[in-house]
Amino acid sequence: MTDCVFCKIRDGELPSMKIYEDARTMVIMDINPLNTGHCLVLTKPHAATIWDVDAEDLAAAIAATKKVASALRQALKPDGLNLLQANGAAAFQSVAHFHIHLIPRWNNDGKGFDWKVVHGNRDQIMKAGERIRMLIAK
Repeated sequence: MTDCVFCKIRDGELPSMKIYEDARTMVIMDINPLNTGHCLVLTKPHAATIWDVDAEDLAAAIAATKKVASALRQALKPDGLNLLQANGAAAFQSVAHFHIHLIPRWNNDGKGFDWKVVHGNRDQIMKAGERIRMLIAK
């Protein structure tokens, strides 16, 4: 894709701090980090969302995430790690190219995570789960 910033990084048209690369993925440091060590696992083939990404590329991205998370833990000694993968504007995806954020977290880092617990409606949960389960079984 010609106007995708991550494709341009992959192709060497834009600079980046690359920390890992294999045949299917590359990992770069985020230029707008939430915390020190915030990095992004990208699939090399362009795919906008998880619904578009090839299953083998997705598996490679998860394997790269595990590898980088282990190195990040040793290098920076975070107290925790957030993984974030957004799909579509409604989910706040800012670049339409599949990627996984690795965000190191430290106790009292002041970054927060504003996901308020709201108790769900059991009937709605069960109905949605049944619809999803039926489609998976097909």
